[in-house]
Amino acid sequence: MPDVIGAAQQIRRGEISSEKLVGNCLQQIKSHNPTLNAFGDVYDEQALEDAKNCDRERQSGKSRGPLHGVPFGVKDLFSTAGLRTTKGSLTSLDNVPESDAPIIERLRAAGAIIIGKTATTEFGWTGSSYSRVFGHGRNPWNPALTSGGSSSGSAISVAARMVPAALGSDGGGSVRIPGAFCGIFALKASLGRIPTWPWSATEMLSHAGPMTRTVRDSALLFDLLSGPDARDHQALPAKNESWLARCDQPLPALRVHYSPTLFNTPVDDQIARCVEQAVEQIAHSLPVTLTARPLDWSSPFETFDTLWSGGRGVAYGAALQQQLDQLDPGFAALIERAQRLNLADYLAAQKQRAAFAGQVHALFDSVDLLITPTLPVLPFAADRHVPENQVPGDSGVEWARWTPFTWPFNLSGNPAATIPCGFTQQGLPVGLQVIGRRYAEGDVLQFCAALEALMPWDQHQPSL
Repeated sequence: MPDVIGAAQQIRRGEISSEKLVGNCLQQIKSHNPTLNAFGDVYDEQALEDAKNCDRERQSGKSRGPLHGVPFGVKDLFSTAGLRTTKGSLTSLDNVPESDAPIIERLRAAGAIIIGKTATTEFGWTGSSYSRVFGHGRNPWNPALTSGGSSSGSAISVAARMVPAALGSDGGGSVRIPGAFCGIFALKASLGRIPTWPWSATEMLSHAGPMTRTVRDSALLFDLLSGPDARDHQALPAKNESWLARCDQPLPALRVHYSPTLFNTPVDDQIARCVEQAVEQIAHSLPVTLTARPLDWSSPFETFDTLWSGGRGVAYGAALQQQLDQLDPGFAALIERAQRLNLADYLAAQKQRAAFAGQVHALFDSVDLLITPTLPVLPFAADRHVPENQVPGDSGVEWARWTPFTWPFNLSGNPAATIPCGFTQQGLPVGLQVIGRRYAEGDVLQFCAALEALMPWDQHQPSL
C-alpha cells in the first residue's frame, strides 16, 4: 500500500489506477476490519465509482487536485454531507448531516476519495478504543490490546494499510494516543490551524488533522487542509510557507529540551528505554543542543477535568437527558458529574488554564522544541477504558490519568506530534512526543522529518 505522496504520484503518472488502489483498500478492509474494527460505514460502490471517474478524468488530462483519486478514511465525528455521521453513539445512528465540515470540503477539493467512516469512541469522549457501536478498536500489532482513541479507527486503518491516510481529531490526545499505540505519525497542530465546525463545547481544546504513515504525508495534508474558514472563529490565517518544503530542507541548529516525564508520572521501563535510545541518537546525529531534566510543572489535571467534563457533559447532557440508558456508562457518568459543576468552577478552570499555558509558552523563550514520551503506559486490554492497574476515581476523565503527556498541550494550544521511536520486546511500537512553540508546526515537522530519516519506521508492518 503506497503512502499518500506515493499514491498521488503513481496515479498522476498512470502507474496505478485509482480504481485499482481503491480496490486494494477495500480488500484490506474486508480482510482485517472484522478483527480490528477500524471502519463503520464503508462506501464500496460509491468509492469505486468515484475512482473510475478519477481515472477517466486523468486520461483526458484533467486533475481534481493534488490528491486526485487517493482514498482516505474519515473519523465518524466529522460532518459529511449525505453520509451518516454516528459520532460513535447509539443515539445518533440515523444522523445524516447536510453539510461537510471544512476539513472534509478541503479533502474533497484536493481530489481525495472518502472510502469510509472510521470508528471513534462515543462523541470522542475517551482516550481508549471502547465502542458499543463499532466494536472495540483493536491494535494491529496485537488485536487483544487497545488501539487507543478517540481516533481509534483512523489510526488502525493507517497502521494496518487499509488506506494511505485518514483524518482524526484531538481534544486531549485523540490523534497522538492511538498514533503512539499503533505506530504511526500524528500531529496535533496549534489551536485553529485547521478549522473545525460544527461548534464544540470544548472548542478551546479541539483540533482536526491527518493521521499518516510518514511525516511528509502529514506536512502535505496540512498544507492542503489549513487556513481560515468563517465558520470557525478560532481559525488561524493562511500559512506563509509550505511545510512539505520545510521537510526537505536541512535541519537548522535547534535547542531541544528532553523531559523524561511530566508531573512525576512513572513511565513504563520499556517505553523509557526506547525513548532514551532515541534521545541519544538525536543528540549524536542531529544539529541540536540538548538539555535534559524533568520539568517542575504542577499537573493541571483538575483544570482539564473541569473544562472537558463541563463542556461535554453540559452540552450533551441537555440533549441526551432522555437517552442516558443508551450511552456508554462512562460517558453517562461524565454527564452526571457535569451537573455538579457551576459557572464559578468553569471560570476558575479557564483562569488556571491560562496560567498553565503561560508556563508552557515561557519554556519556549529558551528552547525551540520539547520532547517527551507520548504516553507512559503500554496498550492494555481492548475492552477497558483504563489500564488494569489504575485505581478507580470519580473524575469524568479517568482516561486522562494514563495520558498525562498529551492533553496538557491541548490546554496550552501548542503543536504536538507523536512519532514512532522504537519497539518493545513484545513488538509494540513506542511513541516520542515532539512539542513546539505556538504556530511553529513547521519546526516540529522539519525536526520529525529529520528524525524519520535517522530512524525510519515505515518498513515495519504489523503481521496481520
